[in-house]
Amino acid sequence: MMIRLLLLVLGLVMTAAPLAAKPLIFAHRGASALRPEETLAAYEKAIADGADFIEPDLVPTKDGVLVARHESNITETTDVANHPEFAARRAVKVIDGKRQEGWFTEDFTLAELKTLRARERLGALRPESMAYDGRFEIATFDEIAALAAHGKAASGKPVGLIPEIKHPTYFAGLGFDTAGKLVAAIKASAYLRRAPVIVQCFEVATLKRLHRELAGQRNVELFQLIQSSDVTQPADVIAAGGTLTFDEMVTPQGLKEIAAYAQWIGPPLRRVIPLDAAGNSGAPAALIADAHRAGLKVGVFTFRPENQFLPANLRRGEPGARWPQGMVADVRSFVAAGVDGFFTDDPALGRAAVDHKG
Repeated sequence: MMIRLLLLVLGLVMTAAPLAAKPLIFAHRGASALRPEETLAAYEKAIADGADFIEPDLVPTKDGVLVARHESNITETTDVANHPEFAARRAVKVIDGKRQEGWFTEDFTLAELKTLRARERLGALRPESMAYDGRFEIATFDEIAALAAHGKAASGKPVGLIPEIKHPTYFAGLGFDTAGKLVAAIKASAYLRRAPVIVQCFEVATLKRLHRELAGQRNVELFQLIQSSDVTQPADVIAAGGTLTFDEMVTPQGLKEIAAYAQWIGPPLRRVIPLDAAGNSGAPAALIADAHRAGLKVGVFTFRPENQFLPANLRRGEPGARWPQGMVADVRSFVAAGVDGFFTDDPALGRAAVDHKG
């Protein structure tokens, strides 16, 4: 009788308090702390290091192919400046209100972009990645999906993709329907029709459109990115003359409205755990709890292993040095606060943090 009672109590406890799922690890542009970002090599490394999802940022080529670059300006991330045949294509553009100068993917065909080679955006700050400068091509979204199809996440499940649609309003003004191209790619791919896919965007109208057009894709979720406080409104809201701000979007009412078309919000780290006046980690804000009450999951960006990106209380050594233990500690504070996923440039450290290794 006593044994049966103990088993009953144990069963009730386990039912009332199931083990929490580990947060998902999103490889930010691949393992971009260790390989030039957005390259197939960076994504291969990310999968090997335990990422659940790999993230390509999607921009178009002149001939309408989706390629992986953080921005369409490729001046810092490729060797395009070393190609005299492309010197005349250097341009000045205004993208989402910001003036940029350089070379842009939308002015190159895919064949032309394939003659370029990637390089480390942060240079000497990341010597291991910089050692691979000049070795890798710009990757297409189709190539990245094919790579994921042959990989396996640490969980043993298929590798997920979490693409970000970059500047869709800007590109629409140039005649590129990047959201439509992504929808077509998902529906045309046997892998993307069944593998975990989460589509990100800072713009609201694009996600609402995807909510309609991908309604039948049970494997696809949508992810509303939230800017830091120095950017006040989504670009599509500005273009439409609207008043909605990012600050309003993270209020309880704003979160409820997001939940009508998305499953995730993606705030920057310090909207979730702010820094104090000395640059040290503070107490968690209410955002995670508010989002969960609205039925939304929270995926934060971006954890990096160098001191200059860490809270002051987690740094060790020179400002530009790697301090893996500091990043692991930072991640664990967010895991304790209840995040459902996070982006990191170093998925191996993210895996160590959630698996409580090291």
